Formats: sequence, structure tokens, C-alpha cells
Amino acid sequence: MSGAFDLDAYLAGEAPRVHAALERATTWIGERVTPDVAAAVRHGVLSEGKRLRPVLCVAAFRACGGGDGDAAYDLAASLELIHAYSLMHDDLPCMDDADLRRGRPTTHKAHGEDVTLRAGAALIPAAALQAWRAAEGLGCPRSTVRAVVARLMEASGGGGMVGGQWVDLEGEGRALGAEALDGLHRRKTGALLAASLLVGATAAGAQGPTLEALERYGRAIGLAFQIADDILDATRSAEVLGKNPSDAALEKSTYVALYGLEEAARRARSQVDEALAALVGSGVRAPVLEALALFVVERER
Repeated sequence: MSGAFDLDAYLAGEAPRVHAALERATTWIGERVTPDVAAAVRHGVLSEGKRLRPVLCVAAFRACGGGDGDAAYDLAASLELIHAYSLMHDDLPCMDDADLRRGRPTTHKAHGEDVTLRAGAALIPAAALQAWRAAEGLGCPRSTVRAVVARLMEASGGGGMVGGQWVDLEGEGRALGAEALDGLHRRKTGALLAASLLVGATAAGAQGPTLEALERYGRAIGLAFQIADDILDATRSAEVLGKNPSDAALEKSTYVALYGLEEAARRARSQVDEALAALVGSGVRAPVLEALALFVVERER
């Protein structure tokens, strides 16, 4: 379906608009926190990345009838603020003790553990306020504004990403089975990816079956993304991936360890098929979402 869609060109066009929104967001945050925390926030948020979550948010917003103004990107930035906070805390010595992220020193290596801890924590309410302000800027009714923020926070908290982080730490040094591993990553990775679509679609006024289909799509590509990450972790160097240490070095359960490379790749592709089927069932015509589903398993890093 997405063979004729030029995803590289699309992402190249989206990158400066996402970056500009993140610049606006970090500037706004920086005016409300101490200078050391502001510097750490900028380090964690503005480092290079795939920006998959904001891209998904804007794509879902457009696919559900939303417009193309800057406020859509400001809304999308709220997802990246949460994602950045999760990486900043993930990398701390008390968690993964990582020294390299996206090809450069992790935030705590550059700004210290205490400052990074506070900067990550500051990004949580900042993201909620960012989503609120952006949804109001889009002219959403107050009930929709509340729904947008609720979706973001639900995906970020104990029932979603943070809960997944906790299960991930508890699982170090243990061999998790298929059900437990899927459950971990549906929360740690899948919840925020699904929320990226739901936040954008909700702001555009989507309801019922459309939201349900987009959530299925998001959760499926969330698992596909994690399986692909595990495959890359097992087959690429830290220099190529731009991060260190690997999950294997941390004795975490991975899909490659559980299934082997060939079966893990098959399962990733099966999740992509599930995501594409959800789109067909939704009635949403969005070639970019089709292409992004394939991108998560075909990427090189």
C-alpha cells in the first residue's frame, strides 16, 4: 500500500517543524526552571532522534481531519517531552547506567545525576501543560482538551510507560516468558506510541471505532518497534546504534534471546501486518501511517 509513498522525503519535511516546536517548548520550560535544569532539559529533548512519536501524532491529527498549523506540532511536542524524560531517567546509574545515547554522552554524564533527575521530573508536568496549551491553541473544546491530556498522562504513568520501566528493572537477570515480555513492552514502549496517535486523533475530533483502530495500530507497531530494537541490539555495534550499554549486557530479557533472530524478525513483521490491518478496518486513509509501520522494522538504527 505504501510503496509509492516517499517516507524519507516526508520525514525530512517534518523534522524542522518538529524541531521548531521542541525549541518553543524547551524555551517555555526554561523560563520556569533554574538554569541548570533548563540546560539539562535542552540536552535531553533536543538531541537527535527519530521523532517517531510527534510524527505519528501529527499524522493521526491530519488523517482525522485536523489542519496543518504550528499548534499541531506543539501538541506533538508533548509526546517527545515525555519520551525524552523516560530516556533521561532510563540512562541514570540507578537504572541502566548508560553513558551514550544518540551518539553523545547521556544527560547525567553531561549535567550530573541530581540535575538530570530533576529535569526529567520537570518534564512530566511540563508535557501535560504543553498538551493543554496546544489543544487550546487548536481550538479544541474544553472536554477535548481534558481528554487529550488524560490520554497523555495515562500512557505515561504506572499503567503505561513508567509501569513498564519498573517491570523492566524487576526483570533484570531473569528470563521472562513470552506473555511477560509482551506485557512489559506494551507498557514501556507501546503505550506512548499508541498515545501519540490517540492524542492527535482526539484533538482532531475522532471518536469510537477510529480511535480503537488507531490504538490497535499503535500498540502493534510498539511491539514491532521493540522487537526490531532487540534485533538491532544483537546485530549492530554501539557505535552504529549510538547507545551503550546493550540490553544483553544489562541481562535483560529480549525477543532475540527468547526466540532467536529469525523468529523474532517474523514476529515483528506479524505485528506490522496487524497494524496495517487495523488501519484498513478504521477507514482512515493515511499512507504515511502505512509507511511508518514498515519503517519500524526496516530501519537501520
